[in-house]
Amino acid sequence: MPSVDVVLVGFGWTGALLAKELTDAGHSVLALERGRGRQTVPDWQTPAMHDELKYAVRHGLMQDTSKETLTFRNFEGQEALPMRQLGSFLPGTGLGGAGVHWNGQTYRFQESDFILRSHLLRRYGAGIIAEGLTIQDWGITYAELEPYYDRFEKICGIGGKAGNLRGAIQPGGDPFEAPRSDEYPNPPLEMPHASALFARAAANVGLHPYPVPAANASRPYRNPYGCEMQPCNFCGFCERFGCEHFAKASPQVCVLPALEGRQNFELRTGCQVTRVNYDRTSRRATGVTYVDARGREIEQPAGMVALCAFAFHNVRLLLLSGIGRPYDPNTGEGVVGKNYTYQTMSGAAVFHDASVRINPYMGAGAAGMVAQDYNGENFDHGGLGFVGGAYIAAYMTGGRPIQHHPVPSDTPRWGADWKRAVREHYNSTVAISVHGSSMPHRGNHLDLDPTYRDAYGNPLLRLTFDFPANDRLMSDFLTDRAMEVARAMGGRAEASRRTGHYSVVPYQTTHNTGGAIMGTNPQESAVNRYLQCWDAHNVFVMGATVFPHNPGYNPTDTVGALALWAARAIRDDYLPNPRPLVDA
Repeated sequence: MPSVDVVLVGFGWTGALLAKELTDAGHSVLALERGRGRQTVPDWQTPAMHDELKYAVRHGLMQDTSKETLTFRNFEGQEALPMRQLGSFLPGTGLGGAGVHWNGQTYRFQESDFILRSHLLRRYGAGIIAEGLTIQDWGITYAELEPYYDRFEKICGIGGKAGNLRGAIQPGGDPFEAPRSDEYPNPPLEMPHASALFARAAANVGLHPYPVPAANASRPYRNPYGCEMQPCNFCGFCERFGCEHFAKASPQVCVLPALEGRQNFELRTGCQVTRVNYDRTSRRATGVTYVDARGREIEQPAGMVALCAFAFHNVRLLLLSGIGRPYDPNTGEGVVGKNYTYQTMSGAAVFHDASVRINPYMGAGAAGMVAQDYNGENFDHGGLGFVGGAYIAAYMTGGRPIQHHPVPSDTPRWGADWKRAVREHYNSTVAISVHGSSMPHRGNHLDLDPTYRDAYGNPLLRLTFDFPANDRLMSDFLTDRAMEVARAMGGRAEASRRTGHYSVVPYQTTHNTGGAIMGTNPQESAVNRYLQCWDAHNVFVMGATVFPHNPGYNPTDTVGALALWAARAIRDDYLPNPRPLVDA
């Protein structure tokens, strides 16, 4: 195929942002997406999109595990087996990626998150970091990233209330947040009854609740790219669904309309990239190889390659292509596959009597109230035995009939008593989420499976992961704090704790991070502060795969901010003069 300036592997949030920023500068950009094309009209229209069985249970927008999956084990020495169906996490496929089926909860990370190792050592001393934890600094600061947070939030039309505006604490927002240069572009969503009950109880126990920053539009909005959004109508079909109202931020709604018709942009769907073509002698990529929808293997030359796929796929492509030294957990050497992290989830439920009617079917993906008092470094960890933290929140995302049937733990799992309990508790139960951080551990990593292969004959990615002791202690502590709020709400409070080994079977989050992490040197990281590969200066890696650890927040805001940060460096510095942007 004819060469292009830039080829993008995957077209979700990061691919869309890079395409817009780089074509603005006159560069030719080709995006390769393995799934099919999809748009708000006709793909996500009612009533077809409100099919809970097809989309929520059978994962109609997600990766097909019969073609590509991964293998899993908890620790080295255990046999890794393939995931035959999705469970713990739900990678998307198709145009827009996971940016189509996400909920829209959009948080910034803390200032300390980007310099975590330095911060912990300075505040507590070396003993605070438990043996085996491979915590390191990111190579970038919050202050450097803040303008790109602000721009991404304006692209997405985030609705919220600032808590720290240019250093001044604002009433009604998060008093713990890092300084913001501007207010959110839209006001918060209207607050569901369950979230209001939670906020009152949280305040009564001394926490500081505020409205969740939401990518579900609270009013009509035009973003900086000229793309239009419409207000959310609280239909309750956000997570695992596309939005039929143009109300939930997605690449299709917020970026793609500004790209359509550009002569220097091309999108090809049904194209499965199998490797980056890497010249070891010159330490640069020459393009990519992909298999198209007709089964033809095609080589696409390019001056620069950007990996914009889901976190797992970016790491797998680096390993399959021989870019970067694979990580070895036994020696601690190597970088590709290192510091895989996840999210440590727990929660509580409050079962009120029938007089408390919360109408759970009226929801939006990010409608809720949240408290950050025990997230990250917002509280003193001295003597607790762990680092990290979690937010405590009450969302109302939608009480859909197949999957939403909250009942107390002593309820039979089937039969007349179960049905009676579902009828009794459906409209009067409030769920509290504890969304915890995940610290990197030497044994948790990604590599290529020696046994199993995908439909194209390539080795599957192998995931080795279990919750470190640090994260178990953190989760127990935070679940206790959530139970304090639950008891203050009245009703019957029950905890849902994180117990036992990590399992890939029950859904937890699609917040898979790490494996090609950013940092200050090639001995400890796969990419530099501009997300440029140390071993191939014309290969850039986007997304949560570059996170050295996963804080107790949803990752999308930081994913978008980092993509815009990298896009500026690529556009203004790299493409005019291709070279390593940081000395090794």
